[in-house]
Amino acid sequence: MANSFKTLLPEDVATTRTLLHEAIPITGTIVSGTYEPAAKTDGNNIKTFSHGMYEAVYDYPYLSSSANHIIDITAGYSSGSTLCVEDPAAENVQDAKKINIYNQMAQVLVGYDTNGKIKEFDRDGSSATDTKMRNCFFINFARLLTKDEIKKDSFRMDLYSSSSFYTASGQRHDAFTLGDYGAQTSYKTDSPAGEYGLLYTASAAPRGKIMGHIYYQAGIAVLTSSYFTGAFGDPLGAAEQVDNRGTYVPSGPAGNGTMMNDQLTGSTITELANAFRFNVDNIQFNNTTELNSTIYFCRANNTEFNYSSNTTYLSESQIRVKGNNPSANPVSYITTVGLYSPDNELLAVAKLSEPLKKTPSNELTLRVRLDY
Repeated sequence: MANSFKTLLPEDVATTRTLLHEAIPITGTIVSGTYEPAAKTDGNNIKTFSHGMYEAVYDYPYLSSSANHIIDITAGYSSGSTLCVEDPAAENVQDAKKINIYNQMAQVLVGYDTNGKIKEFDRDGSSATDTKMRNCFFINFARLLTKDEIKKDSFRMDLYSSSSFYTASGQRHDAFTLGDYGAQTSYKTDSPAGEYGLLYTASAAPRGKIMGHIYYQAGIAVLTSSYFTGAFGDPLGAAEQVDNRGTYVPSGPAGNGTMMNDQLTGSTITELANAFRFNVDNIQFNNTTELNSTIYFCRANNTEFNYSSNTTYLSESQIRVKGNNPSANPVSYITTVGLYSPDNELLAVAKLSEPLKKTPSNELTLRVRLDY
């Protein structure tokens, strides 16, 4: 135990910031429902709710104790959309809920204009009225996956643009890849939720069309419904079919035979989420964990910390470690470093892996790091 305190000077303290990344793959089999046939809703890894506002996806059957919530999927449109009918007697299914979903996401991710009105999502992040995304799907990733944020230029989503999965020869159509290409240097910063990148259809310049946004700190992907150019529908509304590869194939007039705009107005949010799930082939990104550290350089000069106030340090007023040699230099062994507050309250303790010998003929600098 030390018999004196030493004040840390400004040059003895340094701070560092480290970003740790982890690759996160989410396969289409998990998103589309792995553990039960698609027409079943009880006991699988896809959880629906009575309020019908969104659908949750788990990596295991959600009733299992080992299940982890990974994403939520929902859909909505702006009150300024051509699909929106605010008449309560209108035939649009869940019209008010879809508008509320869009407004909730927009006010969190886009914010308000100078008149206090909720802004609409814009494809390229500008204020141009002809580039608004008024009909959107929202994919909310669990904090378990995104950690502190999604790494820029790492988000990729392989997505089918149509529910017509197979060609006449029985081969599956190729999925398009959406990505925040080039976002490392071209991300946007005008969102109240933090930074976001644009999702392009191609990696090479001019990177194709912009189909949505990925909000890095919020962990939310926003995708315009206009991405789906072919037939689109709720697989659960069609007759269930399973091909010889075990893949669920939606069919029938209530399935993949209906175009997107008709589904947005005529389907529930749960049905839209189901249809979206079956169009996902793969999602991958790198998450980010921000590790902040304060480093204290604890310096023991040649004239310092050569004695100990430990009661076993002396025997009959003689220093034990001198070996009964009065002319020998004092010596001590450092095993612990304590960090104290200005009023000498012990705040943190660092243990050494082995004792370090300290004498008047040597000096030591111990590096103590606090992570938070």
